[in-house]
Amino acid sequence: MDAGAELDPVHPVSPPAPRFRPAGLTTAEVAERVARGAVNDVPVRSSRSAADIVRANVFTRFNAIIGVLWVVMLIVAPVQDSLFGYVILANTGIGIVQELRAKKTLDSLAVIGEAKPSVRRDGRTAEVSTSEIVLDDVIELGPGDKVVVDGVVGEADGLEIDESLLTGEADPVLKRPGDPVMSGSFVVAGGGAFTATKVGREAYAAQLAEEATRFTLVHSELRSGISTILKYVTWMMIPTSVGLIVSQLVVKDTNLKDSIARTVGGIVPMIPEGLVLLTSVAFAIGVIRLGRKQCLVQELPAIEGLARVDVVCLDKTGTLTEGGMDVTELRPLGGADPGYVRKVLGALGESDPRPNASLQAIIDAYPDSADWRCTESLPFSSARKYSGACFSEGDGESSTWLLGAPDVLLPPGDPALDEINTLNEQGLRVLLLARAARELDDDRVATGVRPTALVVLEQRLRPDAADTLRYFEEQDVRAKVISGDNAVSVGAVAGKLGLPGAENTVDARRMPAERDGMARVLDQNAVFGRVTPQQKRDMVGALQSRGHTVAMTGDGVNDVLALKDADIGVSMGSGSEATRAVAQIVLLNNSFSTLPSVVAEGRRVIGNITRVATLFLTKTVYSVLLAILVVCSQVEYPFLPRHLTLLSTLTIGVPAFFLALAPNKERARPHFVKRVMRYAIPGGIVAATATFTAYLVARHHYTGPEALQAETSAATLTLFLTSMWVLAIIARPYTWWRVALVGTMGGAFLLVLVVPWLQEFFQLKLVGTTMPWAAVGIAAAAAALIEVTFRWVDHRFPA
Repeated sequence: MDAGAELDPVHPVSPPAPRFRPAGLTTAEVAERVARGAVNDVPVRSSRSAADIVRANVFTRFNAIIGVLWVVMLIVAPVQDSLFGYVILANTGIGIVQELRAKKTLDSLAVIGEAKPSVRRDGRTAEVSTSEIVLDDVIELGPGDKVVVDGVVGEADGLEIDESLLTGEADPVLKRPGDPVMSGSFVVAGGGAFTATKVGREAYAAQLAEEATRFTLVHSELRSGISTILKYVTWMMIPTSVGLIVSQLVVKDTNLKDSIARTVGGIVPMIPEGLVLLTSVAFAIGVIRLGRKQCLVQELPAIEGLARVDVVCLDKTGTLTEGGMDVTELRPLGGADPGYVRKVLGALGESDPRPNASLQAIIDAYPDSADWRCTESLPFSSARKYSGACFSEGDGESSTWLLGAPDVLLPPGDPALDEINTLNEQGLRVLLLARAARELDDDRVATGVRPTALVVLEQRLRPDAADTLRYFEEQDVRAKVISGDNAVSVGAVAGKLGLPGAENTVDARRMPAERDGMARVLDQNAVFGRVTPQQKRDMVGALQSRGHTVAMTGDGVNDVLALKDADIGVSMGSGSEATRAVAQIVLLNNSFSTLPSVVAEGRRVIGNITRVATLFLTKTVYSVLLAILVVCSQVEYPFLPRHLTLLSTLTIGVPAFFLALAPNKERARPHFVKRVMRYAIPGGIVAATATFTAYLVARHHYTGPEALQAETSAATLTLFLTSMWVLAIIARPYTWWRVALVGTMGGAFLLVLVVPWLQEFFQLKLVGTTMPWAAVGIAAAAAALIEVTFRWVDHRFPA
């Protein structure tokens, strides 16, 4: 090979295949490999480490700025002016505690939901943790299993593996002994076993798998929006702070310590430090709440994503219906002997070591006949919609049988289809048993089959499915049932559950293949049957092309591609290993009714953070503008740090915490930065202008050595009342507790104004009556202007 030639990353040149040992390794051999480190030790974890959480909460850009300012204030000013530092300590502590609680919840749920591969050791098969697999282990595979390490196939029984997540190639690959298998692929049909040839970080896609399943805070519009805002805030702070420092320390010939205190008082409120903390806390509490409902959030942005979902695609089997089925009737066709048919069905059940739900129902109803022997089998595949087997019957005869979808195995117009359609209209699932005239490995084995019997199965509807579908309808989330089953049967099940549009079921085999046409059909209809795995993926893409945010639920291997491509993938805990691996959310209790709780939690987090962000950023805007006005006017900065700590606590910090955790059913909308800043900018401008106006009026009104304190008190009153009106707007629509919250904050400020020792502590004392009432009047005018401005913004710049 040319030294300069590139290797194919997905199908690299492999060393000679190891000798396959059907019994697997011995205990001693496993221990020897563990001792030398030949173990699958990729540190896949569901959450950040405790050290990472502490580091992320403590070592932030704004904590560093505030930390330096806090140290300065501890040196030059009374403890009252250092309160902002203690608030940051408390906030950081709360953030760390909540994220550690979320980590504990995630880790415990991850252990419950962890897939355990079947490994052969000492001649026996046992389930072990993925991290316990060692080099040369023999690992068994079945439908839905994910290949967790690289290896070479040793046994194969119709083993078909989907490598699309690695290669992008949608068609499953038939694997035979000696063929390589790659970590990150999954089994779609058949079974087998392989020998592990690469484990740990050497396995292909191991790093990809580690990153995909690790707790992450990326791909979040909310977090990226906040980062964007903070970036611009930082750039605004730098020149403003420099100007303020020069103004207070150089231009004004005042007491040095007092100048430093007022300079710090101008810089600190520019920092919306609590916004980042509140976002982390809201996400963490969301994870904890969902964890209590046995819902594993594998990626935190999934909470945000579900809040934005406007279309949810549901697989029928295992989602709307329970996993199990019951055989309710057997209808022989063409005079077939019922006893012989039962023998065939019993033998078919025995031919598949990992039966799906339909075949399991047949196995339960028809025991195997001991004198029939399976000579070849064709496992069920969602793509072809049937399975099959060749048998050597006890009398020496041989026969080939297929079991699958009648409308796939029978030609259009076959008389049996009318009878089948009647059963499907009742919501029953019907399988056709047919005798094949061709060999099982013939690509056209399903052509020219002889119908022998209909197997009628009853599906068990989930008792909570109707209520869940009703919830989505009420919340303006459109539900689409996308199933591989017969379209009429799927429509009947959806109709029983009250899904709007269930009467107009679409057979996906007649859908347009091109994206625009498919999207048009999807917008107009709600129930789709006979959908192939690739079509499910295409349908998700078609919906996304129309601007929809799509959630996909499923539990079978046929759902993997669609789950991967959907904005949010939701898997059932009892689903295949492959679906659990690619989904962002796993419902460990297998309850479809948990989904409304997840959607509601997402809406609560995103809607409330959008609300309270306006409070934080209004403060940033008025703080920057006040500093600019002070610099331009060459006057003392009106506030000490203690005043703004008090204002921030009462008008932002405490209310924001309660508002962020309140119920909120509004669907999250895009453009977070635009939605927040359209209120924060005008609100901040009005608040700063009103406050500075009151301050200038007070400077002309008061004289003498105590004038500055009186001026500060008047300005503080104006800013508090103006900020309270912003809070009152953000708190709408009012409930008893929201009114009580706003009232309590106002009462707390009033307490500071009337209690002597609090007046002294915060240096707030209203002098006379003229100026305090003037401050109230200015604040009332500012509140009216904010009200009018916010309504104009709503009309002029709708979100």
